[in-house]
Amino acid sequence: MANTTKLRLGMIGGGQGAFIGAVHRLAAALDGQYELVAGAFSSNPDTSRATGQLLGLAPDRVYGSYEDLIAQEKARPEAERVQVISIVTPNHLHFAPAKLALESGFDVVLDKPMTFSLAEAKDLAAVVTATGRRLCLTHTYTGYPMVKEARQLVAQGTLGRIRKVYVEYPQGWLSKFEEGGENKQASWRTDPTKSGISGAMGDIGTHAFNLLEYVSGLRVEKLCADINTVVEGRRLDDDGAVLLRLSDGASGVLVATQVAAGEENNVRIRVYGEKGGLDWMQADANTLLVKWLDRPTEIWRTGGPSVGSYAAHNTRTPAGHPEGYLEAFANLYRNFALTLQAEQAGQPASPEALDYPSIEEGVRGMAFIENVIASGRSDQKWTDFTV
Repeated sequence: MANTTKLRLGMIGGGQGAFIGAVHRLAAALDGQYELVAGAFSSNPDTSRATGQLLGLAPDRVYGSYEDLIAQEKARPEAERVQVISIVTPNHLHFAPAKLALESGFDVVLDKPMTFSLAEAKDLAAVVTATGRRLCLTHTYTGYPMVKEARQLVAQGTLGRIRKVYVEYPQGWLSKFEEGGENKQASWRTDPTKSGISGAMGDIGTHAFNLLEYVSGLRVEKLCADINTVVEGRRLDDDGAVLLRLSDGASGVLVATQVAAGEENNVRIRVYGEKGGLDWMQADANTLLVKWLDRPTEIWRTGGPSVGSYAAHNTRTPAGHPEGYLEAFANLYRNFALTLQAEQAGQPASPEALDYPSIEEGVRGMAFIENVIASGRSDQKWTDFTV
């Protein structure tokens, strides 16, 4: 049996007023696999200290910079130092702390997109290879049980050869010019010096892209993108649609927009093969529709009697009890912990535990951003997907 001792967790970013840091902490805590023991929660040392105090951390484990956290934790006795570092900063502050943490002997959980640029992503992949450390990338939607069921159904050939994939991520929160005021999320996500070369496509388009490749098992090979900036004064894209040519002769359509007024986060994917199709959306995350060419549509449910091993492994509650975003997020943290604990015990991790996004998905996500923006700027119909 794998070692079940809690992994000691440190966090970079996620201070008071941050959104995603609190989500990471809840996800890490849900299964009791981690204990948050240290943090550098803000570039402002006062904010970092205040956050650490609110979280009940020892004052000497709360640091004013990520460099201090990594250096001082590395100097602690092995039985005390953090083992995993979670990085929840804006995009431009992903690469440097992740690289330093990996090179200092720590495993890393990293928010998406993985880095600021594809060049950084490739450099980080080289660091992972050189150090032998593990990295988990938080593409949350792959953590849902029925997304995993969809992937398993496709992989075992239930739908036959895949022909068409549709994936969409509509949001409406940037329908107005929000970045001019006190909205910190809007300010950094629409700032090219912090977010990178893309807005909507980098922020939520990468989720849609990752979901498409995860569920279908196919790879994007060519794309044709229409990228828009709808709101006047905005510096990055807030809307886009992409035609896709996929491996094995399939085709796809990806839509990501942050100006669909009234929409929240209803991510949706539909996959169609020779024999039938499937349809999943976050608004009804416990349900997977499986559609057939020659018989009625089936309704598959989380916790149901026929689900496969991956969905079952990532389900916590009896059938009929909704499992949502936090549970999906927590599945990534738990699977990563199970993998690390198995390694500590000198045992192989199960395939279900190893099912979390990692460095390959991170590199492909950054390649998607750069390819889709290049396609949107080009007059050429099809652009090769290059990594």
